[in-house]
Amino acid sequence: MAVPSLLKQKLQKLARDLDPILVGSALALTAIGVLLIYSAQHDMPDPKDRILWSRQLMWWVVAMVCFVLSAWLPLRMHEVFAYVYLGAVALLLMALLWLGVGTSGQWISLGPAYLQPSEPAKLALLFALSRYLAYLNRPIIGWKPLFQLGLLVAPIWFLVIKQPDLGTSLVFWALTLVLVFWAGAPPLSLFLLISPLISLVLAFNWIAWIIYLAVLLAALFISRPRLIMSVGVVAANVLFGIVTPLAWNKFMPYQKMRILVFLDPGSDPRGSGYQIIQSKVAIGSGGFWGKGFLHGTQTALNFLPEKHTDFIYSVGGEELGFWGGMLILILFGLFLWRAIDTGYLARNRFARFLVVGGAGITAFQLLVNVGMTLGLMPVTGLPLPFVSYGGSSLCLFWVLTGLTVNVRRRWQDY
Repeated sequence: MAVPSLLKQKLQKLARDLDPILVGSALALTAIGVLLIYSAQHDMPDPKDRILWSRQLMWWVVAMVCFVLSAWLPLRMHEVFAYVYLGAVALLLMALLWLGVGTSGQWISLGPAYLQPSEPAKLALLFALSRYLAYLNRPIIGWKPLFQLGLLVAPIWFLVIKQPDLGTSLVFWALTLVLVFWAGAPPLSLFLLISPLISLVLAFNWIAWIIYLAVLLAALFISRPRLIMSVGVVAANVLFGIVTPLAWNKFMPYQKMRILVFLDPGSDPRGSGYQIIQSKVAIGSGGFWGKGFLHGTQTALNFLPEKHTDFIYSVGGEELGFWGGMLILILFGLFLWRAIDTGYLARNRFARFLVVGGAGITAFQLLVNVGMTLGLMPVTGLPLPFVSYGGSSLCLFWVLTGLTVNVRRRWQDY
């Protein structure tokens, strides 16, 4: 009887230490997600689709168990096993090459459930990067620490992009940038880190790319970083600028179309542009007050594709209107505010990076998913945190919530 009594005391103490704004906003977002999934799928012809909301409820129970564990287990344990987590996830991602199921082979079958290893990969990478930066005894200046960070990220990124899963691969680099910024890297280092990506985008217009290279060279001349870093940055930008047009000719037609449709959805209204067009129609038709729960015509008539996952925000925009869409964004704003505030509060470096990195993952996926539904971002398949259907994603974000609660409870620990 002593063990249940001790467990009860631990849970009661955990409940007293919960941040009501942080946990309350996460609970509200998850509840809204279940309702929107039900609305999106309740009239589908396949009975299996009509019960997805109940599956999400079951995953919610699993996610709450993950939340309690992550809020209760000592952070020191994650700090010690950070690189072990990363190695285990790498093995899972490699296992997808032989055991992957689904249209793109991104899931591992666990009997009645499926595991998407790219979701725990975000968490494992967060632990590994947080540990590396916490133990770094020098500022992020120069190429060496950035190169070492790249060695942590690149293998996981390669295994995910090979699936292919472009959206999740972008999360890894966004997480890295957030943590490097939080570690105190100067803005110039961040600019130089992402400069090859800018070259990649501008390389489709030679005039714009040459002007950008001139600006980059001027910035390097004024700031005068180490010679090896300057040469490396210039070489990377030139390489990306030359290779990008050549690589474009190697892209599959559907890959080219995704990029072109992002720039102009009307160029293929019945094909690749259909998703973005229907999403914008659904959100726009909701007006200010919305059409009402279960009364969305774009949703009910199945015009809106992937409405329970990628485009769940479009369902909310149509049925709940402008106020419903703003409510979701306000709840995310409250969640991120408390998470970042916890990062400022924490005294332990590992805990600080952990919380801020989790907020970075959440913010990036929010930005990309909502931007995608509004036609401001390309369709990448990133789910809306807490809201979109998916057990792996829901568990991930409740683990991040639990870690934030854990850090806030122990903010005075060094």
